[in-house]
Amino acid sequence: MEFGLAFLILAIVFGLFMAWGIGANDVANAMATSVGSRAITIKQAIIIAAIFEFAGAVLAGGQVTKTIRKGMVDSELLAATPELLVYGMLASLLAAGIWLLVASFNGWPVSTTHSIVGAIVGFAAVGIGVDAVHWAKVGSIVMSWVISPITSGIIAYLLFTSVHQLILDTDDPIKNAKKYVPFYIFLAGFIISLVTVFKGLKHIGLELSTGQAYLLAFAIGLVITLIGVYLINRLDIDPEADKDFHFTNVEKIFAVLMMITACAMAFAHGSNDVANAVGPVAAIVGVVESGGEVAQKTAMPLWVLALGGVGIVLGLAMYGHRVIATVGSGITDLTPSRGFAATLAAATTVVIASGTGLPISTTHTLVGAVLGVGLARGIGALNLKVVRTVFMSWIVTLPAGAILSIFFFFVLKAIFNSVG
Repeated sequence: MEFGLAFLILAIVFGLFMAWGIGANDVANAMATSVGSRAITIKQAIIIAAIFEFAGAVLAGGQVTKTIRKGMVDSELLAATPELLVYGMLASLLAAGIWLLVASFNGWPVSTTHSIVGAIVGFAAVGIGVDAVHWAKVGSIVMSWVISPITSGIIAYLLFTSVHQLILDTDDPIKNAKKYVPFYIFLAGFIISLVTVFKGLKHIGLELSTGQAYLLAFAIGLVITLIGVYLINRLDIDPEADKDFHFTNVEKIFAVLMMITACAMAFAHGSNDVANAVGPVAAIVGVVESGGEVAQKTAMPLWVLALGGVGIVLGLAMYGHRVIATVGSGITDLTPSRGFAATLAAATTVVIASGTGLPISTTHTLVGAVLGVGLARGIGALNLKVVRTVFMSWIVTLPAGAILSIFFFFVLKAIFNSVG
């Protein structure tokens, strides 16, 4: 294919840029509750993300990538002009990456899924034709953006209410925290493991029956629980500390749980959102490697998933602190117990969506969960000014991605046509 090498180089550069934007904006969301509740430091957040985002992307990132890659654009219409798909996917990566840079600079937690979906729909509708877009698929994706924050908000509300009833509003919160927190740890380990085993391990050649998958997830959940119990038993419980703030020691126990849910959230996020960066890259690689054929299905090369993982970690380390500040402390005041409820609710929603192949927005899910925890304490616990800014940035994201993508599509087309 003419310009094949140039297309590949651009795909890698733009894909890395987009993954960097995901790290700076989206991963910051995944870590914001843990950092905001002071359960972990920003340095620890970067280390956790480096390990678990990368693992999630490489082990479990294959499922959603299919939806982003071929679910929204009718590739048959492009069979005669494969280069249009390449221009479009390159333009989409660049457009979404630039918008994420702008949003991260301002500390807005926007949706990377919105950015890339808006970009792909924009170039396809204008550059190829309105018929090229699978509008039903886009409709179901848009529906998931409404459903995901509501779902995670409800789960977070219920989880935090259970924490209050079982632990915080009892005569002996410390004793009850030691008793019930291991169950919450098991729940987090089991849910994440189950969906990973079910959905994520197919493309690395591990096929398990339903029974085996449940057993393996149960075993992993137990191991994680034992680690959690060991860490809780090593905590220094100081009764004096509870004089200033009644739940100081209880929150210490929840901080252990928060560490575990932070790892879970990073893994869930890597498995779901790496698709946004590497889906278009995989489409370009597929076209170039097949010599210009637009295939309905292209295998997801492992190096492409790894590229996404590297970019994500770099983005968080270099620029993530701005968005962490907004979500971690701007919306509502978080403690480890509140942060835990928000993170586990978000992770649960993300892995359910990952399992069904719906590219939901981790951002919407997490912000929905933080709002749910805030509402459990009454509307006064929310900073409505910050909430309003966040909602506005969400609305702008789709058209911003589309407009930038259309512009870059025609620029790339003009450049390569003039050279060719």
